Amino acid sequence: MTKTSIQHLSSTSRLSWTCCQCRSQSASLRPQWRQSQAFSTTTRSEANTSIQAEDEIRAAPEIDFDKPDLPKQVPARIIPSSPSYFTGSPQLNDNILLLQSLVEKYAHVPTVTSEHTPRAYWKSLGQYRSSHGERVSASSYSKILQLLNQLNRIHPSFCPKEVSTIMESFHRPGIDRVSEAKPGKIDQSGRSLGVGRRKEATARVWLVEGTGEVLVNGKTIAHALPRLHDRESALWALTITERVDKYNVFALVEGGGTTGQAESITLALAKALLVHEPALKPALRRAGCVTSDARRVERKKPGHVKARKMPTWVKR
Repeated sequence: MTKTSIQHLSSTSRLSWTCCQCRSQSASLRPQWRQSQAFSTTTRSEANTSIQAEDEIRAAPEIDFDKPDLPKQVPARIIPSSPSYFTGSPQLNDNILLLQSLVEKYAHVPTVTSEHTPRAYWKSLGQYRSSHGERVSASSYSKILQLLNQLNRIHPSFCPKEVSTIMESFHRPGIDRVSEAKPGKIDQSGRSLGVGRRKEATARVWLVEGTGEVLVNGKTIAHALPRLHDRESALWALTITERVDKYNVFALVEGGGTTGQAESITLALAKALLVHEPALKPALRRAGCVTSDARRVERKKPGHVKARKMPTWVKR
């Protein structure tokens, strides 16, 4: 047997002896560890039992209703009066829940059509923020306006006092001083005036009974509005009411492009036509001639080509 093999056997036997020694020591310590674990478990259970005995939950004493002066009961914890207390906008959520409950409660009450709905001036978003002291988004406030418009459609003869009181709290302050729109008049020459705006264009239209002549800035409509779609849009109020050959139209337009000028003439012409024949309002409203289009071109942003368009990005 070589010297290397003898050294290997000696190291192996030494390792096995060390393992056996460790195993015997762990076996001798195992009962002590079990005893200590059992003692700690017993100590912990005794501590929990003592804590439960000290903090035992006791029922409240029975209330004697025969006594005139009952002691004030202190609540276990303070309960918020509003279910929306822990939300970001508690007053906004409370108002939405209140209006939703009123809409559901009085859903059976008779309503009026959109044409006969009374005009209501609600608080603007800035006024609502300042009165409630909350940072409310426009989309959240639109929910309140939608619910208020539903309640506003209730017939005035059947509107409950509760609903009218709550709607008054959302009315715009100082609305009594807002002047109503002055009704149009027909002058001595038989003309009615209507003003309309669209984008950057403003149109003033005089309407008088005649043979169907149309002048825009002293030119014929074909020269002033080359596109056929723009000419049809400008005279749409007369077309749907079949009044094209009954009135003469004289329009003055400034600002904007041809499409904006044509749509501003549409609104101005419809207003002037309502002065002559107010009964045509439902037909003009269904055709969209008396509704002002508030859309505008979105502004250009710094670093963009247009409002949304970004410059072309090339990697290499």
